[in-house]
Amino acid sequence: MEFAELSHIGHRPENQDRVAIASAPGAVFLVVVDGMGGHADGALAAATACASLLASFHREQVPLLDPLGFLHRSLGKAHEDVCELGRGLKIEERPRATCAVALVQQGCGFWAHIGDSRIYHLREGTVVERTRDHSHVEGLLQEGSITADEMRRHPMRNFVEYCIGGETELPEMSLSGQQRLQPGDVLLVCSDGTWASLEDAEMAAYFDGVSAGQAALAGALKTLVERSVKASAPFSDNSTAAVVRWPA
Repeated sequence: MEFAELSHIGHRPENQDRVAIASAPGAVFLVVVDGMGGHADGALAAATACASLLASFHREQVPLLDPLGFLHRSLGKAHEDVCELGRGLKIEERPRATCAVALVQQGCGFWAHIGDSRIYHLREGTVVERTRDHSHVEGLLQEGSITADEMRRHPMRNFVEYCIGGETELPEMSLSGQQRLQPGDVLLVCSDGTWASLEDAEMAAYFDGVSAGQAALAGALKTLVERSVKASAPFSDNSTAAVVRWPA
């Protein structure tokens, strides 16, 4: 499998995103965590959650016998670890983050997310599937009250309903189920700073026909991230993503 990761500060004074890829023979685990800048210590929340998720993966034997159970448990543990950072603080002062993770093994993809960090399943330049954000505007989009274009300009576009950290109760999370991958399929995991100003089809097109090799995949990812920053200039958020391609 080929994989790559990248994080761009955008036009923010601090990069509160974290990204990591862990690999073992026959398995790859992608992690993107977006510290919520409206709360204290967003960067610390993201770093803590990312480290927790990687530690959970490295404790497992590969191939994982229960991939979806692993994703649920590891996100729950990351939530506990971030909540510990906010112990004793007022609710509005507790660190928080959104998160998206993907696991690939034995020709299948498994993914999960909390908040508005996303996973895209791409094939031949098209979006096979993408996650649905835990956000107010995503709900409006799904019920047909607003269009995708209106979603990007909506005054509540940054309102996230679920996140890691904050309340101690386990947050709502969405899991994919087992998704069979075809040769050349790509999984893209990214923060909202990557997708917010781009159409899904535009994002998918960056990986259409990319030649084999990790360098080519990394180049396509770099082009996408730089485009996302430019599209939101001069107020672009941190733009962070990780990508894995199943062998053709």
